[in-house]
Order: sequence, then structure tokens, then C-alpha cells
Amino acid sequence: MVHVLSGRILIRPTDPERSRAFYGGELGLAVHREFGEGPERGTVYFLGGGFLELSGRAEAPLVPSVRLWLQVADAAAARDELRAAGVEIVREPVREPWGLIEMWIADPDGIPIVLVEIPADHPLRYRPGI
Repeated sequence: MVHVLSGRILIRPTDPERSRAFYGGELGLAVHREFGEGPERGTVYFLGGGFLELSGRAEAPLVPSVRLWLQVADAAAARDELRAAGVEIVREPVREPWGLIEMWIADPDGIPIVLVEIPADHPLRYRPGI
């Protein structure tokens, strides 16, 4: 069995500066570290319990079979903050049949991002014995 110590999501954007402006500016993710220099430098952002790394450059956007799932405390507040930052809301927050509140946005290359609020009464919040 492999013992995983850490993990991260790697994205190869078509325009690294535009993606840095989105993830660091509009989405407001904090920078963990950067490597290299200039517009082609790599940037690693904190992403809750993991990391999101922008590095390299893609010739064209990838087929969006990957989606980012980001848990937020309050989906409506996140919507208001993102809208104020100029981020297009693809789908407003909706309580899904499975009980989570989900809102959709997309990064500059079209990678879908779902922001999820876990309501207090949802089974994901239930911890036996606590």
C-alpha cells in the first residue's frame, strides 16, 4: 500500500497569468509557494487540506472531464463575494436532492468548479460519539 503524504491538483493553463489572476485574485486562494520566474513561473495555492498548482502551459484547454470541488461555509456568501470580484456564476446555489448546496463557476480555461456548502443537518456532518 502506498503511503501518501500530500497531494495536489495540477492544472496546465493556456494563459498562466490569466489563471493566476483568477485563482489568486478573483477566487482569493492564498499562495503556498512559487517556483521559476516571470509569467511562466509555477504557483501553488492552498486549497483547504490540499494544494492547487498552476504550472506549464497547455496549447489548448483540456476537455473538462476534471472538476474542482471546493467546500465553503456559506454558498450564498461565496456567490456574493465572487460576483463582486467579477466571477461569472454559471449556476446559482441550489440544494441538491442529496442534501448539499452546490453552486457552479468555471476557471478561465472552462474547468468547472463546484462550490459546496454542507448544511448542518447533512449526514456528512454526523460524527458518531462526538
